[in-house]
Amino acid sequence: QVQLVESGGGLVQAGGSLRLSCAASGRTFISNYVMGWFRQAPGKEREFVAAISWGGRRTLYADSVKGRFTISRDNAKNTVYLQMNSLKPEDTAVYYCAAHSPLTTMPLDAREYNYWGQGTQVTVSS
Repeated sequence: QVQLVESGGGLVQAGGSLRLSCAASGRTFISNYVMGWFRQAPGKEREFVAAISWGGRRTLYADSVKGRFTISRDNAKNTVYLQMNSLKPEDTAVYYCAAHSPLTTMPLDAREYNYWGQGTQVTVSS
């Protein structure tokens, strides 16, 4: 069983920054997975934000966050990060990290991710 725990969410003013962390616990090793971040705003479907390959060399971003958000990973610390800069009110959502296997694909579809964290709330005030 893969256990993922997000942290780092909070309330921030527009233009501000936050860094989310996703730590794997127990006997989980994130080096075995492609890792992704998704978000879900009230009344909306869960949407792709970013993904990173197992070694960190390849990243994918949603157009809405490209140039503002950066996904990274530290496999030695079993942690994935999402650095969010220049935040906008429309970035307000619950942010989830997720793990996907096999390593050969990097899906944008949430249904292809196998394991999920419980989410962390990000609220951006205008």
